[in-house]
Amino acid sequence: MAYPIERKLVISVASSALFDLSESHQIYLTKGVDGYRLHQEENIDVPFPKGVAFPFIRRFLGINKAFPKQLPVEVVLLSRNSPETGLRVFRSINYYGLDISRAAFMTGRSPHEYVPAFNASLFLSGNEGDVQQAIDANYPAGVVLPSKVYDDENDKELRVAFDFDGVIADDEAESVYKKNNNLDEFQDHETKKQAIPHQPGPLADLFKKLSFMQKLEEKRKKDDPRYEKILRIAIVTARNAPSHERVVTTLKEWGVSADESFFLGGMQKSRILTVLKPHMFFDDQRSHLESPAGDIPMVHVPFGVANLNLAAHSTGASQEAAQST
Repeated sequence: MAYPIERKLVISVASSALFDLSESHQIYLTKGVDGYRLHQEENIDVPFPKGVAFPFIRRFLGINKAFPKQLPVEVVLLSRNSPETGLRVFRSINYYGLDISRAAFMTGRSPHEYVPAFNASLFLSGNEGDVQQAIDANYPAGVVLPSKVYDDENDKELRVAFDFDGVIADDEAESVYKKNNNLDEFQDHETKKQAIPHQPGPLADLFKKLSFMQKLEEKRKKDDPRYEKILRIAIVTARNAPSHERVVTTLKEWGVSADESFFLGGMQKSRILTVLKPHMFFDDQRSHLESPAGDIPMVHVPFGVANLNLAAHSTGASQEAAQST
């Protein structure tokens, strides 16, 4: 029996994250709504190029192929398009064979307020304003940043990497560091509280449900040794010893774990990410979302003290956002 949507791991994605809409966006800016609508009608059977989130979403949906009876995951399209201009988006979805059937078309408005209605543990979008509004409403969301798109169809694994503070956990510890930019003060704070778990951050629910998917895969592997696991989860954090202990305490309290954990002590995260090659890396600090080749899919989670100066800018940007997202 398939899981009801209340029990599924649901990811909501904007067309701006799933596909490359740069051409359509430019037409919207230069020719307006009517020109944009005409362009979509004339190219309705031309599939959009793959976007930054495409490889991640395709592999995520592959979990259902491994568990066809339960169908434990789902992807929902949340779009600023109208239903008419969104026809090309769904034809592109069908062209690529993505099992996405639920959608909300908002005709120019932000779709973020429907994140909880679809039980989504994540909202991915290329629109910074929409994502900031979601975060401000305490919904899990991230901005997909531009990067090269490479989708190796022979690579069946789904690698997802997370920063810890301000992403999986709240920004309590980060606030201590930001207050005086004092690393010793941060380490002392976390050492004193090493036995006290952190409160959940914006993507805690996503991390927990991915961990549950791991348990499904472990059971499947036990029943069938030939089964090749799909999901691989990593934590990549600037923390090091002794502050790493509170990370371990938190995950243990939640009953979850990562396949790999990297405590870098301020070392550049790109050094790890270029080896790990995640299909998505989530971080709350924009300065950490860089890779030498620009080929790692990065998601900015504009949450907490690390992003206080960005919220006003992003809210203003949302008022200028194109309908094509």
